[in-house]
Amino acid sequence: MNQRPRDMNANLPQSHQPYKVMAIYKFADLPDAEAIQPLLAKFCCARDIKGTLILAPEGINGTVAGTVEAIDALADFLFSGDLFAGRLEGAEVKYSTATDMPFLRMKVRLKPEIVTLRAPEANPSKLVGTYVEAEHWNGLIERNDVVLLDTRNDYEVGLGTFQRALDPATKSFTEFKDYVAQNLDPARDRKVAMFCTGGIRCEKASSYLLSQGFEEVFHLRGGILKYLEVVPQEDSRFAGECFVFDDRVSVGHGLVEGDATLCRACRHPLTADDRAHQDYVEGVSCPHCAGDVAKHQAAAERQKQMDLARKQGTAHMGDAAASVAAERKAAKKALAEASRERNKAG
Repeated sequence: MNQRPRDMNANLPQSHQPYKVMAIYKFADLPDAEAIQPLLAKFCCARDIKGTLILAPEGINGTVAGTVEAIDALADFLFSGDLFAGRLEGAEVKYSTATDMPFLRMKVRLKPEIVTLRAPEANPSKLVGTYVEAEHWNGLIERNDVVLLDTRNDYEVGLGTFQRALDPATKSFTEFKDYVAQNLDPARDRKVAMFCTGGIRCEKASSYLLSQGFEEVFHLRGGILKYLEVVPQEDSRFAGECFVFDDRVSVGHGLVEGDATLCRACRHPLTADDRAHQDYVEGVSCPHCAGDVAKHQAAAERQKQMDLARKQGTAHMGDAAASVAAERKAAKKALAEASRERNKAG
């Protein structure tokens, strides 16, 4: 019988951390994803679990939260139950805790892919590159015969990346295929090492490269986040901060919240230099969107309404969303703290 991945937070006092958060992804052969969807949704809703899980024929991906008992039951359901029948064994799973429920509702979404590449030949459950642990990553990427490739999008790379890494300058992951076709050659680039935020994109990218005839393909297990968690800053080859898809915007070594913010007009991440630029107007524009008149006007009006609400002592309609965002931010901070505790325990 398959066992669920060990939870390093199992012994944490629960009185101050009533919610348990589970982040999971696994490339697995799930041709019955459509049949699984309602059963998984019913299981979660019956236990008041909230969050989002994406199901596809290629696997599962998502983050959910609930009581300790509910999430433990879900873990048993996923890893030991008959519905998945062992197909999620070896899944990448991270547990953390949250004082407040970080999600509003439960959604189990059915999609063609858990990470969109639109390349049927990329199938990580059948063909995947060599996983490299964070502790061994430096030794690999310092080799002169290794091509180091960032599989993230341009706005993510702009905040930080590994030294010597190539930037594909993509706007979305689906453009990765074009970059490979135009810039890489299996006969010339015999060893390729790739990375992304948490490991899921570079895992799929490794499968794609192997399908295109590349022979030695490596990818960073757990992505940049795992590297920043376990590699001491003095030994790090990562320069800058790592963009994350939550209210922290970016994190640095030790998964400490970074200094980046988001432009309210275009949602582009902003560095300190961006905020010092002449085109930056708080809540209105930034160097990346200053020429976009429509976004500029909409953001200016939104900022005006927010300023007026503050003066009148009333709540702007965006404040409710901000409150929810604050709860999610607290949960994400708890994730970082839990990760550090796991590192100490391990």
